[in-house]
Amino acid sequence: MYRNGRVMQARTCAGALALATLPMWIGACLAQEASAASTSNTVDPVLREKIEAQGRRIDAMRSKMAEQLAELEQMKRELASQEVQYNDLRKAIGMNALEEARGGSAAVAGAQSAPPQEDPTPGTPAPGAPPGQTSQPVVATRPVGKRPEQDDRPPEVAPIFDQPGVLTPRGKLIIEPSYQYGYSSSDRVALVGYTVIPAILIGLIDVRQVKTTTQTGAVAFRYGLTNRMELEVRIPYVSNHTDTISREIFTGTAQDNLFTTSGKGIGDIEATLRYQLNDGGADKPYYVGWFRAKSRTGRDPFEVTSDCVTRCLENFTGTGLPLQSPTGTGFYSAQAGVTWLYPSDPVVFFGNLSYLHNFERKNVSRNVVLAGKQFLGDIKAGDIADISLGMGLSLNEKASISIGYDQAFVGRTQQNGDPLPGSARATLGSLLIGGSYRFNEKETLNVTLGVGVTRDTPDTTITVRVPITL
Repeated sequence: MYRNGRVMQARTCAGALALATLPMWIGACLAQEASAASTSNTVDPVLREKIEAQGRRIDAMRSKMAEQLAELEQMKRELASQEVQYNDLRKAIGMNALEEARGGSAAVAGAQSAPPQEDPTPGTPAPGAPPGQTSQPVVATRPVGKRPEQDDRPPEVAPIFDQPGVLTPRGKLIIEPSYQYGYSSSDRVALVGYTVIPAILIGLIDVRQVKTTTQTGAVAFRYGLTNRMELEVRIPYVSNHTDTISREIFTGTAQDNLFTTSGKGIGDIEATLRYQLNDGGADKPYYVGWFRAKSRTGRDPFEVTSDCVTRCLENFTGTGLPLQSPTGTGFYSAQAGVTWLYPSDPVVFFGNLSYLHNFERKNVSRNVVLAGKQFLGDIKAGDIADISLGMGLSLNEKASISIGYDQAFVGRTQQNGDPLPGSARATLGSLLIGGSYRFNEKETLNVTLGVGVTRDTPDTTITVRVPITL
């Protein structure tokens, strides 16, 4: 029991000691926490400022990135709108007709058919923005790209007629050297006499084959007075060569006779004024009115000397052949007309309608070998009404082809107010095929082939033109 009492006493002392040291332990813990707090309060203020500044820069960069993302979305919408307007303008002037025909614009069409992205709701945080910060949509202060200028000029096609459809821009000068080769042949049988019965002829038979080659080199100058008006001056140089093969039957000869004439020199200089009457467009025609005046600077048929000694047979057959070929018509002329173009993807239809008036010449005479001057009186060549139609197709941005038909109606020649005996109305018809190739923005090659479809029209005509823009 004594022993147990000591144990109990020891335990009592240990509890009392623990209770006595408990306040001291609590105080030590509190002192340690106070020491830690005082240590944190002693951190370098410069370092604290750097940390806080870095945090502010990160927040600013996040905000700026959000604004730039919003601006990028706005620029995408502006670009999509510009592309739609650009493609509409290309379609309006027929530039993308060939691309659509080849299927080359499928990717563009797919891009246009894709629905535009929805605009972000104002006030919604942009991706990557810190919580609690919102970005407002930024409106672009300047347009993205440049809107293509709308061209109100007619589309270019390979020219096959004398009158072009596209006028020269204002202040521009175009020099167009050209060369034309024409060949024609005709057979003529002249009967001079009378018939007892339809199978027997008493008199002369004159059989002729006439082969004519004409070469014309010309230089045309076109200047744009305004964007809708141009002036053209054309100076030709003509070289003619004619072979006449004939045989007179019942005159004691059985061989062909050849009579050759030729002539070269300046032709008839002409001036043309053209004006675009309206603003066309897709599925809308263009109209270009024009007026041409022609001089008679070339050697006319009345100035050359006719041989009625070698060729005329007792003045029964014909009136003789000229010793030189003329280089001009011999009449002042005025011609008015209108050219129209109608774009319809993928082709362009075009045509001309004109009327040419030849002015009458007074007191005309001609020179005859061994007979001097022969008075003819007042002579007026027949007027000419012309109509032409064609269509052009652009193969690519440089090459194009055209095909058309031209028909002219020539009236009778008058002498002293009455129709000249032996003259008749004539119809000239030509089938025209042309091609054009553009070397660059200033030089283009145009080639035209004409085939006569009536007896009075030259069999073949080839024209080469090279317009050069200065």
